[in-house]
Amino acid sequence: MKAGWKWAAAAMVTGAMWAGCAPTAQVNDQSEQDNPGLDSPREEPAQPDKPLPIPNPDPGDGGTGDGGTGDGGTGDGGTGDGGTKPPPVTQPPEAEIVFPTTPGWQFYGTQHGGPRRVYGVSADEGGNVWVAGGEDGLFVLTRGATTLRRYTMADGLHPYGYMADGSDTPGEKYLKAISVAGGPAGTVFVGYEGRPGSGADHCENNWDGPRPDPSRYKSGDADKVTLNADGSISVVHYDIFSGPNVVSAEMRGREKLCNILRIAYDKNTQSVWFGGNHGFARGDATFQGNHTCNGQLSCTGVFEHVHPAINAQDNSGNSILLTDAYYGVAVHSSGDAFFGGANRSTRFRYGSNGRNYWRSQSESEDKSYAWNRFDIWADKVQEPSSPKPADRVDDNVSGMAVLGDTVWVSSFTRGLARMNAQGGDVQYVNVGETALSTVAADPSGEGVWTGARWLGVVYRIQNGVQRTYSCTEFGRQLCGNRISDIQVDTSSPTRRVLVGFMGSDETHVPGALGIYTGN
Repeated sequence: MKAGWKWAAAAMVTGAMWAGCAPTAQVNDQSEQDNPGLDSPREEPAQPDKPLPIPNPDPGDGGTGDGGTGDGGTGDGGTGDGGTKPPPVTQPPEAEIVFPTTPGWQFYGTQHGGPRRVYGVSADEGGNVWVAGGEDGLFVLTRGATTLRRYTMADGLHPYGYMADGSDTPGEKYLKAISVAGGPAGTVFVGYEGRPGSGADHCENNWDGPRPDPSRYKSGDADKVTLNADGSISVVHYDIFSGPNVVSAEMRGREKLCNILRIAYDKNTQSVWFGGNHGFARGDATFQGNHTCNGQLSCTGVFEHVHPAINAQDNSGNSILLTDAYYGVAVHSSGDAFFGGANRSTRFRYGSNGRNYWRSQSESEDKSYAWNRFDIWADKVQEPSSPKPADRVDDNVSGMAVLGDTVWVSSFTRGLARMNAQGGDVQYVNVGETALSTVAADPSGEGVWTGARWLGVVYRIQNGVQRTYSCTEFGRQLCGNRISDIQVDTSSPTRRVLVGFMGSDETHVPGALGIYTGN
């Protein structure tokens, strides 16, 4: 048992409980209304027991298309795109991409068994490449393979929690895989989006709303998926909530995190870090599952949740809580983890504090640790003052990456920045685009990769020199696509850069996986 988990068990024995969410007062959390992430329309789900639809390239055929029913997430609504969307590409709906032959690049699409939408890409320590395919499920390209294999709820994926007696939740089940992080060889951690809804029906709000519905408040969260020798999978679910009598200010229990936007695995501390809506959480990478735990700290496999929240004012002068959209998740060599959100970022000092989760939580949340809440694109006023709407410059962090003691930060709306590991010496890096969706650290040559939110364009910075990969390398179809994720595979001596191309409803281009092996 790890040190942090011993502390958790001791907390239960002595009757210690967590405090509530608000940093200084019980206030209304309104930050999710301006979350620029999860901004792609909801696609029509494929049947889990049937092959993906093969589109007819005849322009006269209506095709399967997406025909979505709106945004499955929290909408765009933010402070502006910070970039220009590409013009539509004229082609039949959902036609297969004709990939270019580009030195150093390989591409995989629906014709290789891949999903129609690519939300996340990652490799495990065995070199298997995993793809979060939205409502189509989870996909894997095993080392040496040329086609991807698909997994859905029919194979054991479990994008929802358990009831107090260990039974499955009643009602509608919803699958949308939106994040992945490779773990030990053959293992991946998968994050889900909760069942779509707004207001009291949003998975973040439903537990505390007037009509609690377990098919909503229990939806989402994450799985640990292990690939078996026969190609099947074994699944352990992380039910990210606190059960009865765990949180002192919420004795009934707490269900807030549901959309797991980014994940990072730390082998040294055996931690799985979940960046989500409202806050972030830690999972035990060795967790074997417990359906009947009901959110008790001694058996849940999860500590939840933390956020570098701030108090602010709405247009009427009412106090609101700002914390949302933790797309930035990166592990430091110390065992600490960096988290970046829509409003503030923090260094969660887990390793520095001897794996003491509670002390680390205090150093991200408590009033006296305002210095550990990073405002990378600074508001006009800082703590202890509460910013008004006109004072706010929301960071809208879309990704974080650590190289040594330098932390790189991308923003959906502000561009690219770098800072030191204490959150200081912030510098802004102009790559020619301010709407960026992700950033990754490349250990080969101390390089950094970032991708455009609305364009299929990738920027690489190495030794102070920038290179741009766009239509020349990707072709017309892919460069009209958006970049959803970039991660670096270091499972072998020759690193690989994995690039997720989301797929576009506007241009009717399916998603794709790009793998770069060049210098």
